[in-house]
Amino acid sequence: MSVLDIDKLIDDPDTRVLVCCGSGGVGKTTTAAALALRAAERGRKTVVLTIDPARRLAQSLGLRELGNTPKTVAVEGFSPKGELSAMMLDMRRTFDDMVLAHAGEQRAKEVLANPFYKTISSSFSGTQEYMAMEKLGQLAAEGSWDLIIVDTPPSRSALDFLDAPQRMSRALDGRMIKLLSAPGRAGGWGIRKVVGAGFTLFAKAVGTIVGGQMLADASAFVQAFDGMFGGFRERARKTYELLRSGGTAFLVVAAPEPDALREASYFTERLESESMPLAGLVVNRTHPLLAGLTATKALAAADELDGGAPLAAAVLRLHADRVAVAQREKRLVSRFTKAHPSVAVTHVPAMPSDVHDLEGLREIGLRLAGG
Repeated sequence: MSVLDIDKLIDDPDTRVLVCCGSGGVGKTTTAAALALRAAERGRKTVVLTIDPARRLAQSLGLRELGNTPKTVAVEGFSPKGELSAMMLDMRRTFDDMVLAHAGEQRAKEVLANPFYKTISSSFSGTQEYMAMEKLGQLAAEGSWDLIIVDTPPSRSALDFLDAPQRMSRALDGRMIKLLSAPGRAGGWGIRKVVGAGFTLFAKAVGTIVGGQMLADASAFVQAFDGMFGGFRERARKTYELLRSGGTAFLVVAAPEPDALREASYFTERLESESMPLAGLVVNRTHPLLAGLTATKALAAADELDGGAPLAAAVLRLHADRVAVAQREKRLVSRFTKAHPSVAVTHVPAMPSDVHDLEGLREIGLRLAGG
């Protein structure tokens, strides 16, 4: 197992995009922010894109709030060699901006006002992941930063981020979409040509399930949106190619827990199968031993001290518990490294409290770099 050199990764001018991925709740947001801060302080012009609904990143960076466009971090006492900007994805706003940019004025108005659009732009499965990739593509095309760090959405599965473009494309190419858009393309009779006389029964059945008004809204949305489908697919393709390029690196973030490391293993295999550049694994919130005393000796000493020095005995028992945790974490990580011996790994010891300021992020960055 090789050690992941974080500073070498973020200092390399060829590294243009760094994607932090992993299952939910493993510390991706804090990791992304700490990496961005460290990169800026080491001279990179960096922007970090987060998808954190708790808005912790803004607070940690000393900002009142983050919006859907990058905001420069300029707070007292922060004078990096490079530059740091941050933003938080607004899924609905990104979708709206995309419609406005790629549809005519009248068509954009029709789409934005459609109730079905309002539903899918905020709650359709995969929309958040798709919009994260859309925003990444926009930031890369803008060319204002030499390093873009992405905190991927808190999905149930880390694979959702990579699957979103294909899933969206499949939805846009699906039979239902073709049926709903057919009237606009064929003077109102296109659907009948596709499904024949059975359409009435089809429409009645679907209307019963989803509601007649929703079906009508969906049909109106698809017809107004019809000419933009190709643009969706093309932008998704370009962003997907960006993720496969030599300037992109993926960092898989995991907690030292079975589910998180299993998810990290799945993601690693997926990246390898699609020839995507994996930089390494960050094992977050570990509990390394602070002394060489074994658990057995610590417990034995605690038993002897119980009567005369209860505080010392309690400390020894806490140490024994920590030894057990550290050994368990070591076993879990070793399973990953045995399955993926070529993947570089770094361990980030848990902080004593939640990170809520630049100093905390700076300390996380130091721990990421092995300091």
